[in-house]
Amino acid sequence: MTGSSQAQNATPEENTQARMLDRLGEVAVRTGLNVAPGQQVIITAPLDAVPLVRRVTEHAYKAGASLVTTFYADEETTLARYRFGHEDTFDTAADWMARGMTEGFRAGAARLAITGSNPALLAGQNPEHISRASRAASRVNRPAMEIITNFDVNWNIVATATPAWAKVVFPDLPEDQAVARLWQAIFAASRLTGADPVADWAEHNANLHRRARFLNDARYAALHFTGPGTDLMVGLADGHDWAGGSEKAGNGIICNPNIPTEEVFTTPHRLKVDGHVSSTKPLSHQGTLIDDIRVRFEGGRIVEMHAAKGEEVLARVLDTDEGARRLGEVALVPHSSPISQSGILFQNTLFDENAASHIALGQAYTKCMLDTAGQDEAALAARGANSSMIHIDWMIGSGEIDVDGIDANGTAVPLMRKGEWAISA
Repeated sequence: MTGSSQAQNATPEENTQARMLDRLGEVAVRTGLNVAPGQQVIITAPLDAVPLVRRVTEHAYKAGASLVTTFYADEETTLARYRFGHEDTFDTAADWMARGMTEGFRAGAARLAITGSNPALLAGQNPEHISRASRAASRVNRPAMEIITNFDVNWNIVATATPAWAKVVFPDLPEDQAVARLWQAIFAASRLTGADPVADWAEHNANLHRRARFLNDARYAALHFTGPGTDLMVGLADGHDWAGGSEKAGNGIICNPNIPTEEVFTTPHRLKVDGHVSSTKPLSHQGTLIDDIRVRFEGGRIVEMHAAKGEEVLARVLDTDEGARRLGEVALVPHSSPISQSGILFQNTLFDENAASHIALGQAYTKCMLDTAGQDEAALAARGANSSMIHIDWMIGSGEIDVDGIDANGTAVPLMRKGEWAISA
């Protein structure tokens, strides 16, 4: 059957789906990556993302990409490792592939990650094996991760709906309906439903930039989160810089790292976090849903932790390395964000982190610090930047959380009340 015949025989729903998928591919390339003529693009994606990868690839070549290379992951083969792999093999990682990715990014390739994996894929598998394999992968991928966290190249993450993920999010729906519902949620959250998504993203970016400018002009020394189960003081790194929406990468290209995004974020001081905080949404991590997290910080380090569900997995995360118990990011998101108002728990960080203010354990984004040129890891650490093999976001904001900015004199300035912005910026 020819392409034209397929289009003629497609249902209205299928035609709408195809149009929206093409929009997502276009936005990923034009707004997300902003691919430069002659630039290579490296894509990582699950097998179910083939239709989206094809749309992205088409738009990337239209934008002038010199070569688009995609690496696909198959969840069944990933699962086979944990079901049948020998005990002594879980410290092995594909270092050769990590070196190749790193070389590609160093040569200037843009990075696009398409997410959509099954959050429950590894449920029931040996948590020690999962932890060992994760540490090994983090170790070999760290050079590439540093290029991304330093924002040296343009990069972007978007999502694809997959049957396994859809069934986790909408367990009471038949598979086809669950997939359709998840696609609708992705399209809405990614701001694709208007007449001109690229223009809509430009307006959204301008709003986020205004928030970031206000916070940068204010130069708060700390943020104070208060609410049910939370009284947390988060000191900010010396010379921190707030960011949100599109940003200029080190290669000079302006891109949107995350689609969707609703946050403004910066780098906390790794030694200046004190108090206690409770999660407001579950954290999905490597097949385990970690819920009702409660931790206490002293001098920037988690010294006490509890979780009603998944506590053993959380403990393993915190033991990844010394920096895993410290913060690498703090972000402000209004409770009225479209993702929050959808009422959907996506069990995917790309979406769930944009439903609530959040903190991230582990590696800091040094792009959110001023005047870092020529500074090594020790110099950045002295300014407060944390270092770790992990970067894991979890949500602490809600309609009951207040946030104050604390200035250099210790004066508290209301920033958010009941989860909403208290400033007019």
